[in-house]
Amino acid sequence: MGKVVLVTGVARRLGDRFAAELSRCPGVDRVVGVDAREPAGEAGYVFHRLDLRRPTVARVIAEHEVDTVVHLDVSAVGPGGRAAVKERNVIGTMQLLGACQKAPGVRRLVVKSTTGVYGSAPRDPAVLGERMLPKNLPRGGFAKDATEAEGYVRGFARRRPDCAVTVLRFANILGPAGDTPLGEYFALPVLPTVLGHDPRLQFVHEDDVIEVLRIAAQEDRPGTFNVAGEGVLLLSQCARRLGRPTVPLPAPALGVVAALARQTRIADISPEQLQLLTHGRVVDTTALRSAFDGLPRRSTAETFAEFAAAQRSGLLPPERLTAVTDRLTGLLPTDHTHHLPRS
Repeated sequence: MGKVVLVTGVARRLGDRFAAELSRCPGVDRVVGVDAREPAGEAGYVFHRLDLRRPTVARVIAEHEVDTVVHLDVSAVGPGGRAAVKERNVIGTMQLLGACQKAPGVRRLVVKSTTGVYGSAPRDPAVLGERMLPKNLPRGGFAKDATEAEGYVRGFARRRPDCAVTVLRFANILGPAGDTPLGEYFALPVLPTVLGHDPRLQFVHEDDVIEVLRIAAQEDRPGTFNVAGEGVLLLSQCARRLGRPTVPLPAPALGVVAALARQTRIADISPEQLQLLTHGRVVDTTALRSAFDGLPRRSTAETFAEFAAAQRSGLLPPERLTAVTDRLTGLLPTDHTHHLPRS
């Protein structure tokens, strides 16, 4: 009998696509997708609607005799506001691990995490490795959720040494759809940036994410791995490749702009994303490339180029672009307005 894989978070594009593609892999007998919401696709796998915060996932694991669990339902955004997202990320992970603990047939666990656990600080090392501890632990948001979830996963690994546990810390994921918080930021007609900062960024292509997850779900690759495309891009380079003008703002003013963007649902620019847009983050991927056959295939630059090519021009007509720029200009001190680009 082939593998039976449980995939959480299939209501999101990444989870739905991964579950569908995994179901077509040789050696996989069945894929079971779970989420509190209906997936858009639901092609090729069995779907159970359930909330991970409730203990019903144990019944699904037992019913389908699951041997591999891929936990993707850890996300920066979601319905119900920040409190609900945190509950799903942390309490949902705890409940899932509890169910796996009681299921002796579960022999492999793969958990999606984020390089955000390292934070973004001015005195960070140039390149962050898996064994490095952040100088300042994340104080809130998705990064803090992921840090807590990783702690519970390490506890599970100690209690179940017979289970191969893989934690994948993904850099910012980009694909042609661009349906991520950072993708929303890059879709803005003008890009607000932090005055005096040009952070180094890394990206990983959605296709490479799927491939890394596929290998981890089908073969034992225990350990914690950073997942990012080779190389870096400066934020200014990203803006130029998108053809977007930038508006440099003092950090407090950018915080106001980010809050307005969240309130109006233009883009979800979180406080931790503001830190990233200020100080950047670069991680070492040596361990991943050694254990996962040289993945990812695409570099950071190639990933961003494909993302940029899939975007519409995104620029507003000249009169509207001027209006948006003028609105942002109102947050700037007078002596900085000469830095603003005009269409």
